[in-house]
Amino acid sequence: MNVLFMAYGTPYQRSETLPYYTDIRRGRPPTQELLEELEERYRRIGRSPLNEITYTQAVRLEAALNATLPLFPEPLAASPGPRVQGPARVYLGTKHWHPFIAEAVKAMAQDGVKQAVGIVAAPHFSGRSIAEYQEKVTQALAELGDPFEIRFVEEYYDHPGYIRALATRVVEQLWRLVEPQKALFLFTAHSIPERAAQDGRYPGQIRATAALVAQTLGLLHWDTAWQSAGRTPEPWIGPDINQKLEEAQAAGYREVVVTAVGFPSDHLEVYYDLDYEAQNTAQKLGIRLLRTRSLNADADYIEVLRDIVARRWREFEP
Repeated sequence: MNVLFMAYGTPYQRSETLPYYTDIRRGRPPTQELLEELEERYRRIGRSPLNEITYTQAVRLEAALNATLPLFPEPLAASPGPRVQGPARVYLGTKHWHPFIAEAVKAMAQDGVKQAVGIVAAPHFSGRSIAEYQEKVTQALAELGDPFEIRFVEEYYDHPGYIRALATRVVEQLWRLVEPQKALFLFTAHSIPERAAQDGRYPGQIRATAALVAQTLGLLHWDTAWQSAGRTPEPWIGPDINQKLEEAQAAGYREVVVTAVGFPSDHLEVYYDLDYEAQNTAQKLGIRLLRTRSLNADADYIEVLRDIVARRWREFEP
């Protein structure tokens, strides 16, 4: 079993911020103002743990797959990707920094991979997220002469294990609330341009995830909000989390629990947008804001990934 595990990627050090940001902007270097703004955000949070979390997810996913599959009788050839001895091999590729997706695809081709499952550490599908990962894989394969077949996991926003994992983390915050029945529960995800959301698929999936968690826990007051909108002239979907907090305060809410359902891993846009910016907004409004912990590389999330990958892989079987 071969798996291409994909995530967003982040720079390891400050000197890499410019090329990283340029890649996000499709080869257009940011203005000095935008670059300084991004660097300031990194300074505010300290350092993003995304690379370490992503690598750990890949290693643990491979271990989980191997734990449920029979071992090959002979040792496997060495591979540059994260792996343990056994029939499952997980290759890590990130969208905007090393190891790039194209680098991972090349390593897979060099290892003689013929079939693979591709999965992104993002539960919801949109043309600005999952589709772009798929395009990068398809392009890399084409440049190599299409050496292997890949089947993608497009979404898992309603996977029972994923919903349970989110609900577990919301419950942890329920116990910290003064008046749980009067609290508002907000579920956030990365905003995308309005033109990319016209088919309703992405916003609908975010709403569906939130509704399933709310239903599981019997939450009385819940809603969705958006964060991390890009700095472009075109409109992005909202309302933004900060606007939503203002609306919550006007509606009489004094306690809010936020769950970043669109971000399985802790990184800049969780630490800055929620723990710094939204927390500052909440304090000014007199709201007590609690954030649920992220899924990261926890065992319950790894089991979700293992189950999804194993099911997709079985589609290769005759």
